[in-house]
Amino acid sequence: MHLYGTQKVNENGHLQIGGVDTMELVKNYGTPLYVYDVQLIRERARSFKHTFEKLGVRSQVAYASKAFSSIAMLNLAEEEGLSLDVVSGGELYTALAAQFPTKKIHFHGNNKSREELLMAIEHKIGCVVVDNFYELDLLTGLCSEKDCKMDILLRITPGIEAHTHDYILTGQEDSKFGFDLQNGQAEEALKLSLESDHVNLLGVHCHIGSQIFETTGFVLAAHKIIDKLHDWEKKYSYFPSVLNLGGGFGIRYTEEDVPLAPSDYVEKIVIEVKRHTESLDLPMPEIWIEPGRSLVGEAGTTLYSIGSSKQVPDVRKYLAVDGGMSDNIRPALYEAKYEAALANRPNDAVEEYVSIAGKCCESGDMLIWDLPLPKTNNDDILAVFCTGAYGYSMSNNYNRIPRPPVVFVENGEAQLVIRRETYEDIIRHDLPYNVNVQS
Repeated sequence: MHLYGTQKVNENGHLQIGGVDTMELVKNYGTPLYVYDVQLIRERARSFKHTFEKLGVRSQVAYASKAFSSIAMLNLAEEEGLSLDVVSGGELYTALAAQFPTKKIHFHGNNKSREELLMAIEHKIGCVVVDNFYELDLLTGLCSEKDCKMDILLRITPGIEAHTHDYILTGQEDSKFGFDLQNGQAEEALKLSLESDHVNLLGVHCHIGSQIFETTGFVLAAHKIIDKLHDWEKKYSYFPSVLNLGGGFGIRYTEEDVPLAPSDYVEKIVIEVKRHTESLDLPMPEIWIEPGRSLVGEAGTTLYSIGSSKQVPDVRKYLAVDGGMSDNIRPALYEAKYEAALANRPNDAVEEYVSIAGKCCESGDMLIWDLPLPKTNNDDILAVFCTGAYGYSMSNNYNRIPRPPVVFVENGEAQLVIRRETYEDIIRHDLPYNVNVQS
């Protein structure tokens, strides 16, 4: 069993996280339950930030809150000195509710609405990452109406493909995101931005994909972008103050995954940007990055109660848990793989291979195939590791199953930061059908 962060097996023979016995967490909060190791999040955030500081480079490390957004999580991000990446009005609203410093908020998204952009303008956020011509026109018009000026980055697609799942590739030319660098769209957006009195072009942004285990893609993207910026500097006498190279830094989900340390990604990016800008006699821009999964992914563990089992002779044994695709849709959506262990008996010897089924009414609701476990009972607790990114964020009420609560653990203390949904919560917005209403 691979242990993450502060995880250990305690004197009771139970899995412990953040100094808290997981069996106590189950007793107090029930299952399913998301548990976050706060110390591990802090360590990851500090590794990214301290590496930039050690290298003497102006930077911003923005937490990509789509990985997991909640008021408590954003409080923690602010405490660690991070900036914040939001991609919707809801994420921005959460940031405002958390009283996150608005000047450190960056607003992403490929189809921001008028209302969302007005929210960004009215609260004077740090910058909008403009994704397309429609948005550039809409934003400049709104700023004109409000007689103000908004700092922006232009999101560009550099044509670099990361080696990852097709569904989460974003840097290649055929993408729903950004202005293409190859066909002249990015240069046209640059000209429009420089001509506008209502946007201030800080620089450019790119994001080449997710769950990336090497630095080659980041280096190629940086070189390609800097070469183009060199051309633009000669044509338009403009060079950006900010180069945002996005996120996508990989984490370990299973033993097959071998990610780099946060500091390794940062060091390679900084060294190559410095080297290439110096070779072209260009100034060194401020470098921004956007880690999300790499900050919270390995810090999250989901605890489930094991329920029914089914033996299919000469095929497999199914074990069902009290959650599934309603709290972790990634296996169904991406064929994502996870490792797990019995939280109440993590050191017991493996005796069988089982497949972990969720409780949703879907054949595809399978969390893990062929998991090695001891012989199990229906009062055992299964801990699924590395569920901190996109678990709660993508959770849903399929089959009208309430979403689980979230607990932060640190230094032997547990804090409930999102309560468990109730059945009343699920029907809160339902209205009855009145058969007497005329259409």
